[in-house]
Formats: sequence, structure tokens, C-alpha cells
Amino acid sequence: MTGNDSVVLRVAGRPVGRYVTRPELPARLSPRPYLHPVTTLAGTAVTELSPADHAHHLGVGVAVPDVEGFNFWGGRTYVRDQGPTELDNHGSQRHTAYQLRDPDGFVEELRWTAAPGELLRERRTVAVTELTGTAWALDFTFSLTNVTGAPLSIGSPATNGRPGAAYGGFFWRARKEEAAPDVFTDRTEGEGEAHGRPADWIALAGSTWTLVFAGATERTRQDPWFVRTAEYPGVGSSLAHTARLPLPAGGAVVRRIVTVVADGRLDRSAAAALVRKAVNP
Repeated sequence: MTGNDSVVLRVAGRPVGRYVTRPELPARLSPRPYLHPVTTLAGTAVTELSPADHAHHLGVGVAVPDVEGFNFWGGRTYVRDQGPTELDNHGSQRHTAYQLRDPDGFVEELRWTAAPGELLRERRTVAVTELTGTAWALDFTFSLTNVTGAPLSIGSPATNGRPGAAYGGFFWRARKEEAAPDVFTDRTEGEGEAHGRPADWIALAGSTWTLVFAGATERTRQDPWFVRTAEYPGVGSSLAHTARLPLPAGGAVVRRIVTVVADGRLDRSAAAALVRKAVNP
């Protein structure tokens, strides 16, 4: 395969997501595979690719701003006592092979490379399933293994001195509309209450769509959520919230997030019911 290879994911015969395997992107965007567009069953797009406000936001994928000082998120790097800084430190995620590839999912091998060479090796497993006539689920698991032979650590702008900016890990850049989406969890409402805290699930409700993100393992549920609605709509999990995440030689970090993609605006009880069905089918 060459060029912009892609996989089209289908639910009940309908295309709901395109996975771009080898995107042709400038180095400062930290090139990496991504899902875009992702749509509801009715066809409403719920992702954005390289929007004007953040060109390095690439639909749905895995992005980490600091792997031993190398930027796999894209854009500027937050430097302690200096702020966001343009550095020549960008890495890339390179697709190497599909172990499995079907319309309802795939298993992929990737190499995370930067100036010193390969830092991490990833196995990514993605699967889609129908939940109802108006909702489906994206099951996304990633496993990052340190292949350098020496200890590594994963950081974030928060661990480098920028409060509230603990992004890095699974990230979903959602559709930007005239009005900011509502956000709520099983217990709280609003960006201020949801951001930076763990929750079994978190929902983003736009004009005619709802996304519900759920940690599908106990370890994943321990990560606080990174949430933005006012500045831009996006949700991710935080691998390095208050401290750097150590990764010894040969060690691995594994996370699994299941996202419900629904037409319409769900309330708390409907969101919770769909999460139960998606995580424990």
C-alpha cells in the first residue's frame, strides 16, 4: 500500500469512519494515522481535521506531547518558565502493518519514531459495533511499549508547568458548531466540573449529536479526562496528569476507551444505558 491508504469502517452497512493510515503531513503536525471523518448513523460528522484553531488536531487518534522530550502531539511544545515554544522536536507515528483489517475494525502495528530513532512500538485495536438504530460504538485500545532499551517517561504541558493542560493519550477533536457543546458525566455538568477529574464516562452533546466516552478498563478509568468546550470541542484522557508516567525498558502502557456515537442529544440516563451496552455487550 502507498500514499494515503485508508480503511472505511462500517456499521450495519453504513460508512461511519475513515481511518487514514499514512497521511502526508508536515513534520510540525507530528504525522500520525487518524480517524476522520467519523459520522453518526444519520451521517452527521462529529470530527474535525486540522481546524483553523489547532492545525495539529487530527480527528480521532493517539497523541502525546512529550515522550522523553519529543513531541508526538504537534504544534508548539510547552517549555517550563518559557511557555509554548516552536521546537524541532516532532516525532511521527508510522504504520507498519495490519494484523487484521475488516469493515468492522482492524489491528495495527505502529512505530513511534523521532530524532534518536524508534522510541515506542504500538499495537492499536479498533472495532465498531451497532448499539441501536441511532447509535454505534467505537472501541479503541492502544498499547505503547518502550523499545529503546532504557527508561522513558511520558509527560504533558501540565507536568512541565502549565496548570490544567494534562492532555496526551487518546484524543477526539469534535465538530465545532456555533454554540459550544454541553458536557456532563454520571455525576457532574459543565467543563469546569468535568475537566481534570476521573469519571466512568463523559458526554459531549452538540446540536444534533452526542458522544459518550467511557474508560473500558479499571486502569483507564483512573486517568482524569481532558475536556474543552468553550475554546474548542475536544475530549481526551490524561496519561500524565500530575506527574510524568514512567515507562521502563520493555514496559508498556495500555488503555481502552469506548465511545458511543449517537444521533440526537442524549440525557444522562440514556447516555449511561448506551455506555453499559457498549462496554459490556
